Parts: sequence; structure tokens; C-alpha cells
Amino acid sequence: MKENQTQTYYGDYLEINSLLSTQKPKSLEFGKEAHDEMLFIIVHQAYELWFKQILHEIKFIKANLSGSNLTDEQLAECNLKLERIHKIQGLLLNQIDVLETMTPMDFLEFRDLLVPASGFQSVQFREIEIGLGINESQRPDTKQYNFMGRLSKEDQDRLKNISKEKSVFALVEKWLERIPFLEDGNFKFWDSYQNSVTKMLDNDKKIIEENTTLNSEQKKLQLLNLKSTQKTFNAIMDSKTHGQLKSEGKKKLSHKGVQAALFILLYRNEATMLQPFRFLQNLMTLDENFTTWRYRHAQLAKRMLGTKIGTGGSSGHKYLKATAERNQIFEDISNLTTFLLPKSERPALPQSLRDKLNYHFSRK
Repeated sequence: MKENQTQTYYGDYLEINSLLSTQKPKSLEFGKEAHDEMLFIIVHQAYELWFKQILHEIKFIKANLSGSNLTDEQLAECNLKLERIHKIQGLLLNQIDVLETMTPMDFLEFRDLLVPASGFQSVQFREIEIGLGINESQRPDTKQYNFMGRLSKEDQDRLKNISKEKSVFALVEKWLERIPFLEDGNFKFWDSYQNSVTKMLDNDKKIIEENTTLNSEQKKLQLLNLKSTQKTFNAIMDSKTHGQLKSEGKKKLSHKGVQAALFILLYRNEATMLQPFRFLQNLMTLDENFTTWRYRHAQLAKRMLGTKIGTGGSSGHKYLKATAERNQIFEDISNLTTFLLPKSERPALPQSLRDKLNYHFSRK
């Protein structure tokens, strides 16, 4: 113990008495407690505690990404924090299993007492969404659901101030744009990548045309599919096309950011790329986990309410399902798997660049 340190008592340190005094079922105010309301309160309070921890980790990640340099050590720490969030997301999913032990009729015993309170009003979860990089255009039918209008003036102001800060997405984009390995001497990654794609697609065309097991109609169909693939590749390779898609809200990540992310994914086994690859993977997992949680939440709402309107005035299951489908932050990164090449067809890196991407230990 440190000098002059008093003994710490478990209950005092965690403020257990205060914590356990915050479960106050509304049904008690009207004479008879609905038994399952206690479960409902505790699960949602637990959600808020875990949201607080997620925000704590996001704050750490943003602080590290905000600098002009991101060291390997900092990136490794960011990866550890993201992987901790993944574990917390697993707990959020498991809490739905606990909620599902409550039957719809048990929920109806106290449901009307909650109006107009709703998960819409979880300010911490909105902080998470905004902090990670969800923008208003991603929210389904914002005129109808307008979650800001359902919050107190104080909470609205709080979220508006947070939205002025750089999100994790914006900071990741800037980090990707700083990655220095896309050009090295005469080597230009993007030119070499496009040449490799052209060679791959030309080879695919030749295989289809020379395939004697296909009749003319089958060849025609496969060539049309190949043409569609070519169009998909063109959309990412041409900066103007990509810029147009970005202005239409169909892409979020800058073209240079896309190039850097693709470089990391293609050369993930080079020593310097191991942590960046792990980082991109962790961001994609973060997205996937929240999508799964939102979908499970939507299914829970359907199970409990059917097609009834939610307590906050939304269409319940319909709204939650729409957010699960649309609120993906790092979708541009996860979609890059479309544009990966076999190892044997990747652009060959010059030795000077490979030396920069790897560690070297000399023999004594």
C-alpha cells in the first residue's frame, strides 16, 4: 500500500449501494410490480455501462490516430482496444439472449408505462455511432424518425458538439492517405495493380473463349458476366468515377485511402503491414458485430411487439432492421475483398520497397 493510503472496501470502491438502488420499476408506482420489468431495467443499465467502456476505448483510439505520426506501438495498442470492444460486443449480443427469456405478454405488462422512452434516447449509443463515423445520410428516413427531436435540449447540444469532432472513420482515412509505400522510385503501385487486373481479366476472357465445353450461349453469358466484373474494377480504378460515387454518397473512403487499404490487404504478410492489416480487420469486425447486434435487436422487437409501433414512436422492427442494413461505417474497406488478386498475380514489389517493408537481422 502507498503511504497514507486508507484501506479500500469493495462495496465503497464500486459504490454498490448506489448502483443497486437505481432499479426503480415504473409498475411499482401503479400498485403492483411487473416481475420482468426488473430484468428489463438491469439489462439496459448494463448496456449503458458497456457503452461507457466502448466510448472510453474510442477516445483512446481517436487520440492516437489524431497525431501526425502513428507508431507501430500505438497501432498495436489501438488493435488491442478494438479487440476489447469486440469482446464487449459479444456481451451485448448475449444480453439479448437474456432478454428473450421474457415473453411478449410479460413485456406487455409494463410496456405502456415506458412511453415515450426508447432506445432512440440512448445518448451514449448515439455518441458511439457519431464517434465512429455514421452520418445523417445513413439514417433511414430521418424525417420520420428524427432521433435528435426525441432528445432533451441538453443531449441534442452534446451530440451536436461531438459531431463537430473528427470521427474514427475520418482519422482512419487520413492515416491511410499518409501511408508512404504506394510509390517507390519507378514503382507505382496503382499503375502496377491496374496492369495486373487487365492481365487477369484478359486471361479470364481467353479461358472462356477457348473453353470447348461451353456452347455459344453459355460463352456469351459468361463474357457478359466478365464485362460486368470489368465495370466493377473500372469503378475503383478510375479516380473520377470513384469521386462521382463518393459525391453521390455511394462511397465514403477517398480514392487514395482505397489504394492504401488495398495495398495493405494485398501485402498483409510483409512485416510492416502486419499491424495495419490487423487494424483494418478489426475495423471490419467492429462493423460486423454492430450489424449483428442491430439485427438481433430488430428480431427481438419483432418477437416482443410484432408490427406494433415502438415505445419511442418508431415502426419498431422495421426501423431497427433498416439501421442494421445501412449503418455500416467501414463498408468501403470490407468491400475491397472484391478487388483482391491471387498472390501469384499481385504486382511484384521492387526489392528496395520489400526491404522497407521487412525487418532484417544480420548473422554474426
